[in-house]
Amino acid sequence: MKLTTTKRLERLTERYMNGGMDRRTFLGLAAAAATTAGVGMRWMPSALAAVSEVRFDGWGGVVQEAIDKYAFQPYTAKTGIKVTQGTFGDESEIITKVKTATPGEFQIIHSSGVEYYKRYVDGGFNSEINVDNIPNMKFVMQAMIDPFLKITPKLSCAPYDYGTTGIAYNTTVISEAEAKEKGAALLVDPKYQGKIGGYGDMVTRVWYGALAAGQDPNDIKDIDAVWAKVRENRDLVKKYWSSGAELMDLLAKGEIVVTEAWSGRVAALQQQGHPIGYLDPPGSYAWMEDMLILKGSPMAECEELVNFMLDPATAIAVAEGQNYPPSLDPTKVKMTEKIEKLPAFDPTGTMKSLTFANPDYWSQNLDAWTKQWDRISKGG
Repeated sequence: MKLTTTKRLERLTERYMNGGMDRRTFLGLAAAAATTAGVGMRWMPSALAAVSEVRFDGWGGVVQEAIDKYAFQPYTAKTGIKVTQGTFGDESEIITKVKTATPGEFQIIHSSGVEYYKRYVDGGFNSEINVDNIPNMKFVMQAMIDPFLKITPKLSCAPYDYGTTGIAYNTTVISEAEAKEKGAALLVDPKYQGKIGGYGDMVTRVWYGALAAGQDPNDIKDIDAVWAKVRENRDLVKKYWSSGAELMDLLAKGEIVVTEAWSGRVAALQQQGHPIGYLDPPGSYAWMEDMLILKGSPMAECEELVNFMLDPATAIAVAEGQNYPPSLDPTKVKMTEKIEKLPAFDPTGTMKSLTFANPDYWSQNLDAWTKQWDRISKGG
């Protein structure tokens, strides 16, 4: 009897650690089984210990400062649970760390894009959240939830914000008319050699290489033509930036006059009074960020934190602080004037005006394109 119960307890623990049930349910079932069989509780793992902190890893800079100020600090004050924070500049960095970490070491990731979600899922790092424990999900745009559900029938994340990677330009050097006329071609214009910047990741390089070559980034017909544009850009670039803070610094100091840029960081520069314009050319790269809960995390506490973050008052305050629109449906939740004026804001709640990466298409080409970009970035 004790042997059978122990096996049942082990299965319950495994299910809990994999995100298959919330902490309260796990404790109740485990305690009932142990009491019925007269089995002691000392064997149970650290999952039973009271959770005193949750780990979060995000993009740093003004984005994470806003989340910390308007979400994490109030959450800790309310619950007593501390949010331990880490940062990254490129999400591929954190994925590499997750691969070599023990389950539960990394817990909530401020993840970017459905294609990244698929990478976590393919690696077996996703959990299964209990949406009933996140009632504020009812405010989230269905158009943001559906792409994730196409990858996993049960969510491992909650969509949180969105934006675009468009083109930022110095308005004292480049006029709005020139920016609109040239679009992605600005990034390969010899006229601005040594004054061009760019985000040094494969997805952005291929995406804007495709636009410069007149191709659909989600259905590239001539990849060699795209790589040719990527090389053209490389030979003209002053520097590839690797973080939002570096992007803002390069633009603010005038070291570069044109670059791809994250819409929220450009909004922050504009609010600071810098002469920076922003353009989303046709087909510019749009993305949805989510709060991804990884396998092995303390699910109840993570779900509680995410629910707190999705509370309209909290989500709107964070959105205003980080300059990215929230995932909340504007047809259900009244947005502020500041949010309505943010780049990429979709007043319809349908997201139909934005172009997102096809996760299956990009996943199929991820390894080959990453290797090629690595070669080109080193002069190949």
